[in-house]
Amino acid sequence: MLTIKKAGTEAIPVIREMAHAIWPVAYADILAPQQIEYMLDKMYNAATLQQQMQEGQQFVLAYDADVPVAFAAYAPLGDNALTFKLHKIYILPNQQGRGTGRALINFITDAIAPATALRLNVNRHNKARFFYEKAGFKIIAEEILDIGNGYCMDDYVMELLVKHG
Repeated sequence: MLTIKKAGTEAIPVIREMAHAIWPVAYADILAPQQIEYMLDKMYNAATLQQQMQEGQQFVLAYDADVPVAFAAYAPLGDNALTFKLHKIYILPNQQGRGTGRALINFITDAIAPATALRLNVNRHNKARFFYEKAGFKIIAEEILDIGNGYCMDDYVMELLVKHG
């Protein structure tokens, strides 16, 4: 049985462990191993995750029979409380295709009420884009972000219009 719970700083070790298990698989065909390592070190070190939480990102963990299998993080986009950003959503490979991603998105869209939109960035070559499209997200923009060390993120910006009630 899948359960989703809000997570705080106590969950940082679990989030880091899952990220290090998921990223090399998720990005193997898209990014060089050196870039994956750089991004994990930059974005998933304990201090960075703690800072993200302190700056307002709400993290959630999904559990299958009390075993953590996925995580996500979201926050209001700027000062606009009607649009939120889905900063992260990652599911362990053995849990994909079982409705976990959809359950996380449903949990988040319920949690952000009365917001009307949920946005995310996805690498243009990431097959997860098709999952997002199936979930109702639409491509609204493209952007290239310099993340340092000579690396860029080449992304689509996608948006889900949220209906409540």
